[in-house]
Amino acid sequence: MSETTGNMDTPDMYDRLRLLKQYHHIAIVGLSADPYRPSHFVAIYLQAEGYDIIPINPRYAGKTILGKPVYASLAEAKAAGEQIEIVDIFRKAEDTPQFVAEAVQVGAKVLWLQLGVRNEETGKQAREAGLIFVQDRCVKMEHARFFGGLHTIGLNTGVILSRKL
Repeated sequence: MSETTGNMDTPDMYDRLRLLKQYHHIAIVGLSADPYRPSHFVAIYLQAEGYDIIPINPRYAGKTILGKPVYASLAEAKAAGEQIEIVDIFRKAEDTPQFVAEAVQVGAKVLWLQLGVRNEETGKQAREAGLIFVQDRCVKMEHARFFGGLHTIGLNTGVILSRKL
């Protein structure tokens, strides 16, 4: 099944749930060292939920973010022995097609464009290359939605009420 997102189909919620249950090694392309950037917050959340994050950002290559070594590229991460299953991209839509071939080369199964990022050409290339393609969705928000961690600050309060406390 799939849902239509613009002119592209993206896996439906059941398939996205399956992806988040099945794959636990997520390369975050464009991960920022700035704790106020969305990519950083997503990485913190995913790491806290037990996912292995692999930071990809040439600006910080050779340094560490959240205790993990930062790589300049997916290929560099793979050469260092990192397992990559999902490639989560925090880049402008026009910059995303370049990651399709590299994602395939490193053995990724899923190419995921973050919330607000849509590119039909990237989707076409990804599907033709055998990748599962998700766009315009946030991995953190999807995980929180499925596993009970959705709250205004992104934490699971363990309390479900119709009004704020």
